Amino acid sequence: MATGADVRDILELGGVESENTGTINKKDIINSDKKKSKKSSETLTFKRPEGMHREVYALLYSDKKDAPPLLPSDTTQGYRTVKAKLGSKKVRPWKWMPFTNPARKDGAMFYHWRRAAEEGKDYPFARFNKTVQVPVYSEQEYQMYLHDDAWTKAETDHLFDLARRFDLRFVVIHDRYDHQQFKKRSVEDLKERYYHICAKLANIRAAPGTDLKIPVFDAGHERRRKEQLERLYNRTPEQVAEEEYLIQELRKIETRKKEREKRTQDLQKLITAADTTTEQRRAERKAPKKKLPQKKETEKPAVPETAGIKFPDFKSAGVTLRSQRVGSCPVPMGPLLMSFTLPGSLLILL
Repeated sequence: MATGADVRDILELGGVESENTGTINKKDIINSDKKKSKKSSETLTFKRPEGMHREVYALLYSDKKDAPPLLPSDTTQGYRTVKAKLGSKKVRPWKWMPFTNPARKDGAMFYHWRRAAEEGKDYPFARFNKTVQVPVYSEQEYQMYLHDDAWTKAETDHLFDLARRFDLRFVVIHDRYDHQQFKKRSVEDLKERYYHICAKLANIRAAPGTDLKIPVFDAGHERRRKEQLERLYNRTPEQVAEEEYLIQELRKIETRKKEREKRTQDLQKLITAADTTTEQRRAERKAPKKKLPQKKETEKPAVPETAGIKFPDFKSAGVTLRSQRVGSCPVPMGPLLMSFTLPGSLLILL
């Protein structure tokens, strides 16, 4: 049997009177819903952050069950100026120390601040010191494979020396080229001579049967490209306006062409659809129709013909008399007369 305490625990009832008596009262059962609502109505109270004014906090949240702000706010740190949290570790010392740049060949010495623990290490930016590998040729190779009537050996050596110094920046090479001592050359001429020698040396020094990626420079194409760019840059405003007008007309022509093609495609679809429907109809007409299973007629028993006089059916339209039907009796009576013997008086009458 369940005791009163068990029932109170199930119904979540409490009170001094019910606990003392050990019985359940009517008030406990009626007021049980009120007690639950009181518990659910209790809400948490938010504390105003330290350093925030009361008016500002009232704008953010109030006790009138207003909705909280949509933007999340972190009030754990408060609204005061946070002091710097200095660690308990020792400060790492810095030192004014010299360094050399490996990209420079003159042995220049520089100074900068570095941590004392990094003393003696390489310069960190030395890894960016990348140089272009410019091929080197001998006197014998030049005389056998690289000789050119338009170029002297001294001019070729001067070109390769500038290529090593300026890392194949041919615009800079052209600017630093000695045009007084040597013949005046363009940037395309310098590129053509350099890449021609590189391709020759790669073919000579390559092992037989190896696939080489030889750099090729088309000087004629480069000259034509620059000439076209110069013409494009030197256009007059009238020429630019005319070109824009022609481009607009070309776009209109293209749109008309697309519309025409679309119309022809739609018309072709209609024609093909009509052809397919007519072909289907012809095929349906030519196709043999399915024969329905016919029921076999039950054979009627043959009725033996009775020996007697047959009267022909009178099939004329309109009103007929019975005498007309009687008058149409068959005339030949030969077989009947032969089967009977009649007296002489009757034969005379017939």
